[in-house]
Amino acid sequence: MTPDSGRPAEEPQLGPLRLAAAAVALYVRAAPVAAAARIAMTLVSGLSPVALAWFTKMLLDRLAGHRGPEVWVTALALALTGAVTALAQHLVTYADGEIGRRVTLRTQGELFAAVTREQGIGDLENPAFQDRLRLAQQSSHGGPQQLVGAILVTAQSALTVAGFLGVLITVSPLAAFLVLLSVAPTLWAQLRLSRARTDMLLRTTPRTRRQIFYAMLLMDVRAAKEIRLFGLGDFFRGRMLDELDAAQRGERGVDRATLGTEGSLSLLTAMVSGAVLVAGAVRIDSGHGNVGDISVLTGALATVQLTVASTLAQIADASQMLVLFSHYIGITRRRSDPAGRLGPAATGEVDPLREALVLTDVWFRYDVGHDWILKGVNLTIRPGESVALVGLNGAGKTTLTKLLCRLYEPTRGTITWDGADLRTLDIARLRARIGVVFQDHMSYEMSAADNIAVGDLRRAGDTQRLREAARRAGVDSALSALPRGYDTLLSRMFIPDDEEPAARTGRGRKAARTVTRPETGVLLSGGQWQRLAIARAMLRTDADLLILDEPSSGLDAVAESDIHRSLRHLRRGRSSLLISHRLNTVRDADRIVVLDGGCVTEEGDHRSLLAAKGIYAELFTLQADGYRAAPEPA
Repeated sequence: MTPDSGRPAEEPQLGPLRLAAAAVALYVRAAPVAAAARIAMTLVSGLSPVALAWFTKMLLDRLAGHRGPEVWVTALALALTGAVTALAQHLVTYADGEIGRRVTLRTQGELFAAVTREQGIGDLENPAFQDRLRLAQQSSHGGPQQLVGAILVTAQSALTVAGFLGVLITVSPLAAFLVLLSVAPTLWAQLRLSRARTDMLLRTTPRTRRQIFYAMLLMDVRAAKEIRLFGLGDFFRGRMLDELDAAQRGERGVDRATLGTEGSLSLLTAMVSGAVLVAGAVRIDSGHGNVGDISVLTGALATVQLTVASTLAQIADASQMLVLFSHYIGITRRRSDPAGRLGPAATGEVDPLREALVLTDVWFRYDVGHDWILKGVNLTIRPGESVALVGLNGAGKTTLTKLLCRLYEPTRGTITWDGADLRTLDIARLRARIGVVFQDHMSYEMSAADNIAVGDLRRAGDTQRLREAARRAGVDSALSALPRGYDTLLSRMFIPDDEEPAARTGRGRKAARTVTRPETGVLLSGGQWQRLAIARAMLRTDADLLILDEPSSGLDAVAESDIHRSLRHLRRGRSSLLISHRLNTVRDADRIVVLDGGCVTEEGDHRSLLAAKGIYAELFTLQADGYRAAPEPA
């Protein structure tokens, strides 16, 4: 919901039948030919056991009656039915594999399209949403296929059971009735166990996510230094195992309940089957029936029991899968971005900034349970004006930049672009007019060229533009000196896509030419990554607003001076908002705004704010004192 609005998420609430229908539709759309073949094989597989049992009965009866020609015909029919049954199983395996691949490809695409379609970031900062996303992702890995597979197996089993019950009725109506009677408690128990498994899965999902987090942390090269330096390996491993153990305790409880329930039901089923089999044998021994009847009775009992047990287990699994699939449907079919704090999609054009970007009485908090981060902020940024935003940590500076980028919307107040509320403007067009360097910029496990190109994908194939952006950010020489230049993978986690297997194994003639290539990419220094992030912003040369959040925090003094010289050139002719704790970098801003406790407390240029002797003057003096020479010892 939007902050303080109480508006619920607009998600479809589907019942079990509509969820099952959605899964079937997805299954068929993903692989229509394979799905049709799979349905046909379901019919064959459902009826073939009945045909095998019936032909076996006929063969035994005709052998006992010494009916020569009919024996050969029946034996041939039995052999052909067996061959079709065996072939059908192989076709089912192949069809399931192909459908599974296509369904997973489609569901993964739809799920992450839905995640990236949300223009805000509130959902991703919400633990409850992350839990739901984890369940949805779990469902997307073959969930619809398993759900439809359960439906098909149930249909196949229904055909098999119906056929065998028809056979049993011809042999012994009482046997058919007793078998049906034993199904009811099994069905009730399996559905109850399914609900228990689903509840357990929902309870343990947060722990599973934390267990995955600790496991990934132990393998993350970025965390490796601190983990080894501070001796955190056993600490994080212990936490990972604690979360895993807690999740397994929930699973263990359900497994124990399952063991007791299914064991009791199996004993009941065995007793019913034994009684029916004994009664049938006595009946045939007394002269009421043929020798083939005992064969079909034995086969029918065994097959019906196994089929019913398998079907009920499939129904239970399908019930659990429906719950997981409901999370997938809920996320992929949402019609708005409630938790992301963004309103309905707008389509207003975004012209170049000509008048001003204006914040009017802007208040913001994440929800009613949190304190206000911004409190009545009023700020104007004019075309071509450079504005610096300074203040202590937690003053709300970075939050303000998120509002300007429409990652969130104000709880109260408005932000306008040449008089038009940002909420009425097309969000993609708005963001195309903004260049940003975030303080916590990303380091993508991709090539150097791709790491720059993400700043403006329209320029991804323009090598000259990429190199020019890198040059202006002062990182061109470093990237050019990499083993593969701009094509070098900036990661130690992956092998470059074009790395030849021979180069890694040392085998083959080609190895002589490629063995000197690195098997992994390279890592940049913190300062180099900072420059690369700035290059992304410099790639977007047509941006009207440039937001720079601590753009030189990872650089030395010389590099910082060079970067700000380049940034001054980049800011020329466009509006800019510079956030920095190093006040020497904001001195030349047209206007400096001091944010304290979420409020604008001071505003002016460097000289006027020093003369005012307020917060800015105090912070500047503290930093300047740190550079002054210490007094000589007495």
